Amino acid sequence: MSAFLGVESSATGRRWLGPTAEAERQAEAIAQATALPLPLARVLAARGVAPEEAVRFLDPQLRELLPDPRSLKDMGLAAARFVTALKGRERIAVFADYDVDGGASAALLVWWLRHFGREATLYIPDRIDEGYGPNEPAMARLAAVHDLIVCVDCGTLSHGPVAAAKGADVIILDHHLGAETLPPALAVVNPNRQDESGELGHLCAASVVFLMLVEANRLLREEALAGPDLMALLDLVALATVADVAPLKGVNRALVRQGLKVMARRERVGLTALADIARMDRAPTAYHLGFLLGPRVNAGGRIGAADLGARLLATADPHEAEALAERLEELNTERRDIENRVRDAALAQAETRGFDAPLVWAAGKGWHPGVVGIVAARLKEATNRPAVVIGLDGGIGKGSGRSVEGVDLGAAIQRLAAEGLLLKGGGHRMAAGLTVDEGRIEAAMDRLSLLLARQGAGTAGPRDLRLDGLMMPGAVTPALIEEIERAGPFGQGAPAPRFAFAAMGVTHARRIGENHLRIGFSDGMAAPVEAVAFGAFDGPIGPLLEQHGGLRFHLAGRLELNHWQGRAKPQLRLEDAARA
Repeated sequence: MSAFLGVESSATGRRWLGPTAEAERQAEAIAQATALPLPLARVLAARGVAPEEAVRFLDPQLRELLPDPRSLKDMGLAAARFVTALKGRERIAVFADYDVDGGASAALLVWWLRHFGREATLYIPDRIDEGYGPNEPAMARLAAVHDLIVCVDCGTLSHGPVAAAKGADVIILDHHLGAETLPPALAVVNPNRQDESGELGHLCAASVVFLMLVEANRLLREEALAGPDLMALLDLVALATVADVAPLKGVNRALVRQGLKVMARRERVGLTALADIARMDRAPTAYHLGFLLGPRVNAGGRIGAADLGARLLATADPHEAEALAERLEELNTERRDIENRVRDAALAQAETRGFDAPLVWAAGKGWHPGVVGIVAARLKEATNRPAVVIGLDGGIGKGSGRSVEGVDLGAAIQRLAAEGLLLKGGGHRMAAGLTVDEGRIEAAMDRLSLLLARQGAGTAGPRDLRLDGLMMPGAVTPALIEEIERAGPFGQGAPAPRFAFAAMGVTHARRIGENHLRIGFSDGMAAPVEAVAFGAFDGPIGPLLEQHGGLRFHLAGRLELNHWQGRAKPQLRLEDAARA
């Protein structure tokens, strides 16, 4: 396929790829059949939407897309036991992971029980002292004073800790990859169990919890009892889905779309307090969930008190919500400072090792285990390779990995654990965690690199920039951008549409802040369009366009609405440029 606009190597070293001839024909067919704008039709065509499916795709309905909860193994058993505990006023504990998905999953159960005047014990393990997932001492203590323990976003590999919960029933609601044998829990509901079809494997844990609550409400209706409004809980499911980088396809897309509408009502005091402290001044989008709210909820589990995020999502007290949001904001600032230090060291080490292998990895003494996952994501983004970052302490390495599309990192990590190269490890396709003896890190990473290479990791060159088509400045209006947004939400598995503007003249350019750039560009016929390039002066784009010298450039990026003082103005989020 020839490069789009002839751009074989852009300012950032990428090759531009435009729509295929087949995609263009499909876009024309969609536009003719639906009267939708051609740019939107191109976005739909790129996502494989057929003309007859276009209207339904733009308005996804949960009632059509939500799977039957009972299609998941053990779901009927789990929901029935949960309802029995409710009606019998049994003592219930919720054991949750310390990330956003775990916190949101726990909050879903807390809010559901609160509708009936019941409270559950919330237990979040400390990342440093206890590590990920259930541990035997904690489970034994909880079992001694509770009748039912519900493990959310964890537990599928926790055979010993589940066995330690003597005297209590244990339900596991999870989505991490399962092993050949399951722990001795009453029920293990997990779309990524070995004996599941995998059709729902893209669900995060909060979605699994939501499905159990759907089934619990159905059981209550059979007895003429009313459960809470589950649609009002979808803001929590949306936050977890985006923050856990679940693909925004099928039911996930519908859950996030509806959840954003719920969040915009500002009825959950914890999320409202967090949005205010993050200075969110507009209706939430998937971007806000992934880059503003999610990191702040995560900050407690990463470097502070592990239960802060879950408590924020579960609280009904506005004063407590404000206090928790302020503390999470402080921790998030601290987390960024720690992350920057570890990132610089990890990048330097990985660069010395080389970016051409199937796996990019780094390990260092004293690297905070709460930031290694974020740094791994940064390495992945910089190299288009699966990445693992490991923090060492006392001869033990605790690491986290992030993968690229088409490479199942969780399965490879789990195989390493089964082979004895890791003390423990697991996860899902795009993210995984591991614990390893310091002396075995080299051998483990060599083996992991080999396993990932067999899946195709490392074969890609510099990342191609895929574009949805060509756009003219005169066509860029708020109405068009709002039409394109209907194809969203955008995120993992559903990248935001990117358009190119050919041979544009730069009307003005100025640096904003330390390293950002704002420009205006025009084809000489329509009014200039504003563009902003964040971090432009950390790379080649800033100097190239600031000193444009009257030359013309091909520009590429995402169209968005810039909300300022009550007005919405179109702008291009500039991601790449090339001399025309």
